[in-house]
Amino acid sequence: MKSKLLPDDAEEVSRSAQKRDAQATKAVGERLAALNTDQLRELELSEELLDAIFDFQRFTSHGARRRQMLLIGKHLRELDKEEIEARAAAMEHADARSIFRHHQAELWRDRLTDDEDALREFFETFPQMDREAIKMLLRRYGNTTDTQAQRTQKRKLYRFLHEHL
Repeated sequence: MKSKLLPDDAEEVSRSAQKRDAQATKAVGERLAALNTDQLRELELSEELLDAIFDFQRFTSHGARRRQMLLIGKHLRELDKEEIEARAAAMEHADARSIFRHHQAELWRDRLTDDEDALREFFETFPQMDREAIKMLLRRYGNTTDTQAQRTQKRKLYRFLHEHL
């Protein structure tokens, strides 16, 4: 006896396949719940789904979060999960690139301000970089004796590196 009424031309979906689909939907919901507000709004999700995700993020009780995840899954079943997951993955990838660029700028800023030989290596690694601008920023950093002024110059160097790396 069939548990669901299906059209004559439709195949019966096994319970295992239904469970796999439910787990995949839950994984997409958890991935969305881990994003911040701006990222979620950028995904252009339905208002009902956004409200459900925001409520999930607000809840602290395990039971409430579990029930809210079920509601998120219900809303996701009505949408194209693969497309949403692909857009979320692209967004996470962009964030990872941004974090990498931030770390690179910090690393090079510290190396350039602490080591004289690092400048040569920097220009070998990044030949397209504006040599005069880097040298000017390093000269300003070296000419300052006040710690507050040095921090200001280090920040300016970081901003330049972050924009141009």
